[in-house]
Amino acid sequence: MTSLKPRLHKPRNAVRPAGKASATAVRAEGGGLDLGPAIEALGLLLELEKPADAQLSAFFRNYPNFGARDRSFIAEAVYGVLRRLRSLQLLAAPPTPRRLLLAWLARHGGRNMREFEALEDKAQLDKVELEWLRSLKGAKLEDQPEAVRLDLPDWLHERLAAQYGEHLPALMDSLNSAAPLDLRVNPLKATRDEVLVQLNREGVVAAGTPLSPLGMRLQGKPALQKHPLFLDGSVEVQDEGSQLLGLMLAPKRGEMVCDFCAGAGGKTLLLGALMRGSGRLYAFDTSEKRLGKMKPRLVRSGLQNVQALLIAHERDAKVKRLAGKFDRVLVDAPCSGLGTLRRNPDLKWRQTPESVAELTQIQANILAAAARLVKSGGRLVYATCSLLVAENEDIVAAFLAENPEFHLLPAGGVLSALHIDLKMGDFLRLDTAKHGTDGFFAAVMERTV
Repeated sequence: MTSLKPRLHKPRNAVRPAGKASATAVRAEGGGLDLGPAIEALGLLLELEKPADAQLSAFFRNYPNFGARDRSFIAEAVYGVLRRLRSLQLLAAPPTPRRLLLAWLARHGGRNMREFEALEDKAQLDKVELEWLRSLKGAKLEDQPEAVRLDLPDWLHERLAAQYGEHLPALMDSLNSAAPLDLRVNPLKATRDEVLVQLNREGVVAAGTPLSPLGMRLQGKPALQKHPLFLDGSVEVQDEGSQLLGLMLAPKRGEMVCDFCAGAGGKTLLLGALMRGSGRLYAFDTSEKRLGKMKPRLVRSGLQNVQALLIAHERDAKVKRLAGKFDRVLVDAPCSGLGTLRRNPDLKWRQTPESVAELTQIQANILAAAARLVKSGGRLVYATCSLLVAENEDIVAAFLAENPEFHLLPAGGVLSALHIDLKMGDFLRLDTAKHGTDGFFAAVMERTV
């Protein structure tokens, strides 16, 4: 088994070829590409020490002069390399950040040889690199192992191949593509049809999502942070699959509900809206920073029934005092995040078999603690954005074996009761290739005693 982290060839000047002072624009004079800033950003992200989105945000903060077009090119390029890193390493050997970026531009970035020749004219490419790029265009990977062709580390390919079989190439093709932008309407402030009419009238092409009755999928990635619908809380950014998790908890007006791993509150806001702002909704998390991000979102949403609670761990006394009091509990557990590779392609290189094993213990502990909150007749939903059985079905099976007072409610029946046309068996398992969402898992359980 090969190690997780990709092996990179990093000459002394490869990570920061442009230098902070000189990397002031991505576009060179005359409209050509200046590769320096993208190479610099890629070098930072390839260290794989921190989440790629955090690394890239920090990089952009260092260069406030970059325009929207510049940022878009850099983000697309570095995320594109991370998605295709294993095959690009083979093609770009030695895989310096510069050669990896050029290989991605040639193979997946839609750049033709005329554009590369223009870079040669501006002294950004030499003749040797230009000839290499010409040969790269037609290079074949058919004789390489499937893990290389699908851009997966060996350990992860082995697990996914065992689960998905012949469907794995289609799944990875979808996960190696950029995710669309999904929104969720806040039913306390607007209807989906009203929002769609307004967006399309303004030239933002949007349509209702096929599964979630509250979801909208946008064409492209328009900036919406300052849009009136976002500022007044009428819409929130949320993947359609994530919306289904809240819908399956099915909270009702006046109930006592808990979002056990609330994070920045995306699902909390949905649950509160489904409760029409009535009852009591607790949002637990172990991160004060994440809960802090929820506050402005709550203000925009208009919800008054949410109580955010910082807890030290799942056995916190604040949790124990509420045992047996909740009608509904959602556990969106910390996980490997492998179902979100469209958005976080670095995760397949940063996770390891050891990190997954650690997560499964955390998941089991959190589920056991959260279950104690559920009253007789109450509903418990365990969910992850992982693709791995070890984090999903195995966790639920072990929990049900140890807690006979809970029984499984087949996901297909739960979805049917919600009038969501999605064929499922015992569990919700969303597949990016089949459903167009991030890869989510959910199990719905009910307490009978």
